[in-house]
Amino acid sequence: MAGSREQGDINYSPNREKYWDRNLSEKAKVLFEEDNKYFLHQNLSTPVLNVLSKCDGAYIYDMDGKKYLDMHGNGIHNAGFNNDYIIEKVMESLKEKQTFTPRRYTNERAINLAKKLVSITPKGLDRVLFAPGGSEAIEMAIMLAKQVTGKWKTISFWDSYHGTGYQAASVSGEELFKGGNGPMVPGSLHVEFPNYNRNPWKFTDPEEVDNEILRQMKILFEKEGDIACVIGEPVSATPVVPSKYFWEKVKELCDEHGALLIFDEIIEGFGRTGTMFAFEHYVTPDILVLGKSLGGGLFPFAGIITKEEYNTLSHRSIGHYTHEKNGICAAAGLAEIEYIEDHNLVENARVLGDYLLERLRTLQDKYSIVGGVAGLGFHIGLDIIKDQKTQERAIEEAESIMYMCMENGLAFKLIEGNVITLRPSLVLTQDEVEYIVVTLEQAIKKVESGERY
Repeated sequence: MAGSREQGDINYSPNREKYWDRNLSEKAKVLFEEDNKYFLHQNLSTPVLNVLSKCDGAYIYDMDGKKYLDMHGNGIHNAGFNNDYIIEKVMESLKEKQTFTPRRYTNERAINLAKKLVSITPKGLDRVLFAPGGSEAIEMAIMLAKQVTGKWKTISFWDSYHGTGYQAASVSGEELFKGGNGPMVPGSLHVEFPNYNRNPWKFTDPEEVDNEILRQMKILFEKEGDIACVIGEPVSATPVVPSKYFWEKVKELCDEHGALLIFDEIIEGFGRTGTMFAFEHYVTPDILVLGKSLGGGLFPFAGIITKEEYNTLSHRSIGHYTHEKNGICAAAGLAEIEYIEDHNLVENARVLGDYLLERLRTLQDKYSIVGGVAGLGFHIGLDIIKDQKTQERAIEEAESIMYMCMENGLAFKLIEGNVITLRPSLVLTQDEVEYIVVTLEQAIKKVESGERY
């Protein structure tokens, strides 16, 4: 059975079956079959890749105790998996029984997390609202934009992912989360994301790409009208890194037409791009959406930060969630931020991320199948291609590289079939960065010479 490769490597392929045969222990096979039996099957999920015994720091461990340096982590492991400091703060919350707080009440930990978020974002982002997960936070952000502006249409980007709720899936730009569901939320308009290597116009000048997308966006503002917001990731999940010029002009368009700019930093927030928030490379949004690492790597937790002037919805509810002010989730989130700050992990991501990018670009110079290396901080992608001139995606080759690296203890996922995405924990060390480069090069060299997994 085939599946979409938009969001990751598929869980049905000959190479996946080969990986299972070669790497699942007898004990893991038993649990694998149980998982396969009881969970609904879906693309990118069940059947699973392997069975883990634990996750710790920058590593995941399989049932045999073999460890893998995990370069994916679903974006939750900025401070490392099962960080001892975060666990300690969560245990304090448990012992004090400040965990679930019923609606219509609050607690000190939820307040402290909200205060911390306001303190580490620019002046003007002053109001916070929490939700159980990223999809719900996206829903809240868009509903807020619609309520504030009195408009109801959105502009977002093809090939983006913002969640699986109906509004979140509608503004996403991937068929995987919409196909077969019938009509989605109306007014969800899309334009291309500024991909300077792969764009439908074959432009080679980044500013030409930016200006064409901005031109189309301007047409939507003027001819469609009723645009409540533009929503996008400052840097895409692939990653594709837009110019500062692009986002500055998008913000100008929003301001000119009375729309809000929403940045989805569910993946990029909390230090991943070498700044505490990715928007610091660009412009400050009207609404910032956070998630994943906001739960400290332990709990599902997300939220939005926005302007005081939008605190006008006392007659509406846009985030009426049971766990809106969950004390234990807030304790984990606050501890995550404290650990990132106290251990200079943002700076670590910037310095080691720059070094890792430099080392990976030497692979681009050495191997023709590496078509491009892009990223900021510890948010990096390698584009594996068949031909330098056509930039044709090398899907089979990329999959072989992935499984070869997995068997050598380096775990990552593929996006769009051929892009190796590297999003490690921010606790990564210099030695681990060297290991990443060596392991990747070994696999790339083999695949370029014609070897397959």
